[in-house]
Amino acid sequence: MRRPGMAQLAQAAGLSVATVDRALNGRERVRPETLSHIIAVAQQIGHPAASRLNPAARPGGSRRFGVVLHKQGQEFYKAFAEELHRAVAGERSVEGRLVLDFSLSQSPTEMAGLLRQMGDRCDVVAATAVNHPEVTAAVTELRAKGVAVFCLLSDFAPGVAAGYIGLDNTKVGRTAGWMMDKAAPADGTLAIFVGGSRWYGHDQRDQGFRAYLRDHAPRLTVLDTIINLETRALTYEAVLYLLSHRPDLRGIYVAGGGMEGAIAALRDAGAGGRVALVVSALTPESRKGLRGGQVTMVIDTPLEKLCRELIRRMAATVPVAAAGKPAVLFLPPDIHVRESI
Repeated sequence: MRRPGMAQLAQAAGLSVATVDRALNGRERVRPETLSHIIAVAQQIGHPAASRLNPAARPGGSRRFGVVLHKQGQEFYKAFAEELHRAVAGERSVEGRLVLDFSLSQSPTEMAGLLRQMGDRCDVVAATAVNHPEVTAAVTELRAKGVAVFCLLSDFAPGVAAGYIGLDNTKVGRTAGWMMDKAAPADGTLAIFVGGSRWYGHDQRDQGFRAYLRDHAPRLTVLDTIINLETRALTYEAVLYLLSHRPDLRGIYVAGGGMEGAIAALRDAGAGGRVALVVSALTPESRKGLRGGQVTMVIDTPLEKLCRELIRRMAATVPVAAAGKPAVLFLPPDIHVRESI
């Protein structure tokens, strides 16, 4: 006899095919009671999904994944959250549950508190965090309790965290420097924006940017680093100031967030194309900037790959008090220019 298919399972469960499809393929989360009902009916009629959906039948059992991100309102972090949900739904080695929270600021005290809360609620944790003694202390406490913490996008708590997943930020900075060398037609100055002094990844991008230009384009002088707290408003005002006070400005590199302010300032000042702009995320705003000529290049993080690999590693992490050597995974960036979108 042929095994029952999705339509038969939906009919037997008294549910729509769409609801059963969401449960089987993880397209969207369904209510726990609905999932339990589908599993029970699948077992009764011999549908193969019974073993796949049943957490007890999965080799890794169940796992609570805790993730803390920044800037909930920014398009980049919205996309990050969506990809995390997809990755957890698609992970078949365990029955995963995503516990997602956002830090409202760059405050290390706030982040340390959120990490401790996640450690009490979850089996394994990941975060985007600044490198600060308070954050390191929180990660050390979680490690002592057997809760591993993974660093995302920017490294922190060196020697204590379980690993880093993201881009090689030094190479990202050098890539931005290479683009400036190609895009700037004459001698002049360049500006670089970072989110804050405690973002280790931003510091690495800054160093890589300067190192490339020092070696290959000494005709271009990089101004003192500008901290924009990854905000649109600060970046906008700072870029307008640069445009009015530095007639020799040839390019701007926004190494973290706040790129929307730079794009808007170049657009309002009519400086797109005259001043090169390199940014760090492909969003609706940076796509528009590429089309309009305000953005020269986007060095984007492949969020789908990052989230899939993160959840796979988190699912495989067993609670241990003494973590081994931190694992590092550098993902190749996605490069976008006007002609590639």
